[in-house]
Amino acid sequence: MASTPKSVHWFKSSYSDNSGGECVEGARISPHTMAVRDSKDTSRGNLTIPAASWTTLTTTVKHA
Repeated sequence: MASTPKSVHWFKSSYSDNSGGECVEGARISPHTMAVRDSKDTSRGNLTIPAASWTTLTTTVKHA
């Protein structure tokens, strides 16, 4: 787990709502790095992954 700057913009899937359902959030922390965290428990930190891996994941999920 890496430290993520506090000024990043976290986003949820367009399929998420505010009813408290299970959700992950993502944030671009550099041109080549994404961060992912649990939206229900942000105190647990986040996982950082290469931006290319994030693109592969989201593309794969969209077409599944």
